[in-house]
Amino acid sequence: MGTLFHNGTIYTMVSEGDQCKAAYVEEGKIVKTGTKNELLELYGSEITHTVDLEGNVMFPGFVDSHLHLIGHGEKLIRLDLSEMTSAEEMEKALKEKAQTLGKDEWLLGEGWNENNFIDRKIFHKFELDAIADGSPVLLSRVCRHAFLANSKALELAGITSETPDPAGGIIKRDTDGEPTGLLHDSAADLVKKAVPEVSQEYLNKALKTSVEYLLSLGLTGGHTEDLSYYGYVERPLKAYKKVFEEDHVKFKAHLLVHHEALDDFKKVKQNYQLPFVEYGAMKIFGDGAFGGRTAWLSHPYNDAPETSGVYIHEDDELLNLIQKARKENMNIAVHTIGDMALQKTIESIKKCPPNGGRDRLIHAGLVSEFLIEEMKGLSVILDVQPGFVASDFPWLIERLGTERIPYAYAFRTLLDEGIICAGGSDAPIEPVDPLLGIYAANARRKPGEDHEGYVPEQKLTRHEAIGLYTYGSAAAIQQENYRGFIKAGYAADFTVYDRDLFTVPIDDLLNAEVVYTIVDGEIAFSQSAKKVRSE
Repeated sequence: MGTLFHNGTIYTMVSEGDQCKAAYVEEGKIVKTGTKNELLELYGSEITHTVDLEGNVMFPGFVDSHLHLIGHGEKLIRLDLSEMTSAEEMEKALKEKAQTLGKDEWLLGEGWNENNFIDRKIFHKFELDAIADGSPVLLSRVCRHAFLANSKALELAGITSETPDPAGGIIKRDTDGEPTGLLHDSAADLVKKAVPEVSQEYLNKALKTSVEYLLSLGLTGGHTEDLSYYGYVERPLKAYKKVFEEDHVKFKAHLLVHHEALDDFKKVKQNYQLPFVEYGAMKIFGDGAFGGRTAWLSHPYNDAPETSGVYIHEDDELLNLIQKARKENMNIAVHTIGDMALQKTIESIKKCPPNGGRDRLIHAGLVSEFLIEEMKGLSVILDVQPGFVASDFPWLIERLGTERIPYAYAFRTLLDEGIICAGGSDAPIEPVDPLLGIYAANARRKPGEDHEGYVPEQKLTRHEAIGLYTYGSAAAIQQENYRGFIKAGYAADFTVYDRDLFTVPIDDLLNAEVVYTIVDGEIAFSQSAKKVRSE
């Protein structure tokens, strides 16, 4: 018994502009595409449901290839600082939040970004002391590679002027050697360990809130990494069990496994074989981010020549981690934003290649002609975030300088060289809406701006930009023969918009609204149901 989808514009994404009139689906798979009459003639007796698309536009289901599902849910239910455009606005929000806290409760905030402030202000621990009125404070930067802590938080973490920088991290200090409260990468872990563990109910709520929001944006799935941030690995896994098995939420989650969580994950994995949840590569962090100047570059930062960034692992440590993955028959997924982090990762992969499948290089924020040639010889895909173009320019030009900037987020060059790219948001670091990513990949500018784009020669076509989130995300997990296109034998995952993303003016693309999100042939979100609930 199956479902017929018809009466809309249906883009198969098999080739640019390719369309079909209708699709017949059984048991979560596309049986055949064609015209409505053809499919009625072939399967009329088996069709138990029909979905009239009412002239709307259907695509293969959009999938975010890189995000943190639980972390994104935390952003939705915590204090969100990411949209604030001045230090004064951020201070006001923190003061208001501090007044709601109980004794010994932490003031936690997500997403501050000094690049959005005219004065580029970064709060000092003493300023946070005054704001928080005795509460410990920990605020994550938008990149999640820099954090701010106040005196109370540093005290609880045991951080003093005598505390050495941990491997892969920096404790920012003043001229007297005293910590200022700014912590980079692994240095923040010292404070995170002092933050009281959140409840299981909190994790369940964060995950469900996140997934329901993603479904409302047309996302049928996401590749996520959540398993090492919330205490023992079973805590986030229990949240997945609650949301996907007990609450029957339909959304295809592909989980990377952080190397620090791998041993514990192996012990309990069999207890968490869940509907719509699959497990993938081993996640490794190679460096930080451009915003905090912790992305590891081959040459110093243009605007801070005293530093070239931070590397998280020594060469032998990185190789040992990759060898561990290979023993488990796992691919690796390595966070590499700077070109030196990418180079070191490539060198290690060449020494210890995968047993099969494709390794994943996440972000690849800065490349070079040499690195591109190296990647072409490897079994890798690039997990890119087009939204970074909108958020990181124009200040990224200051960081890298004009000579390197043509190789930053070089999507056009990478695709032209035949390298497979998948599209993600890195939510909660960036907004999760795939339309923003498609817009940024095609326009190379921020929404609302009116210019030819940042490094316009790196623009993608609409088909290529949408392809990052359809067949690109499928190829990232070796599913390009089962997902990412609307054709016979493929998963019946569809995203339906109220307008044609190929033909609308580029700025109107951002106004498109999701009509349906369909997972395995069943409606997981509908605009009409949302309107009924809101009324």
